Amino acid sequence: MLLKRVMPCLLFDGRRLVKTIKFKHPNYIGDPINAIKIYNEKEVDELILLDINASKEKRKPCFDKIKKYASECFMPFTYGGGVSEFNDFKQLFSIGVEKVAVNTLLLSNPEIVKNAVKTFGTQAIVGVIDLKYSLFGKPIVFNNSGFKISKNCLDYCNYLQNEIGVGEILFQNIDREGTWAGYDHDLIKTVLKQTQIPIIVLGGASDAADIKKVLYETGANAAAIGSMAVYQKKDMGVLIRFPKRETIITE
Repeated sequence: MLLKRVMPCLLFDGRRLVKTIKFKHPNYIGDPINAIKIYNEKEVDELILLDINASKEKRKPCFDKIKKYASECFMPFTYGGGVSEFNDFKQLFSIGVEKVAVNTLLLSNPEIVKNAVKTFGTQAIVGVIDLKYSLFGKPIVFNNSGFKISKNCLDYCNYLQNEIGVGEILFQNIDREGTWAGYDHDLIKTVLKQTQIPIIVLGGASDAADIKKVLYETGANAAAIGSMAVYQKKDMGVLIRFPKRETIITE
């Protein structure tokens, strides 16, 4: 049985940390290094850092900055954003990143991701699925800019697992991102019924009870938190924090 994991997911705009709501209205949070040092002290399981502007701006990952962040990070470190060619994977792994998360590249050039999986191993590549519900209530895949891709999310999960070969999926509901409305438990249950690889769920975490529910009632392997990791509470100020592990993990 895989151990349950809980991790912060930090959003990076190329210069600083920000937090969005439904992929819009980025709010300044602070410096990544300061946040990483606090998470080191809190002994979080893993850390995810996503550059939300790199692919939109058609720029490379900020390798010099990522190297500094990875060197400060005492826990496994996942990075995503701006990865557009095979050498980007190679360079990220060489500077201390343990896992690379990909989204846009899966849509624009999936063969590069397949090559990365073969070269670095399935455990090193995370496929990102951002989704929203259609007017007819069907979950549809969107890209990292919030534009519709017109792929059914369940079919896309199978594609990433069986054809691309990613070792893990970061599964995010855009409609709930930054809202504190709770995870989309029903959809997560449906996805997990037909997915054999680990799923990290993201989007809407409201409190420790919500995280515990998604891990033990839906069967998700890992829960990522955004607003809960950088704000005191909903509609309150910035505070880099993390729930106590014993309030969530029972094994």
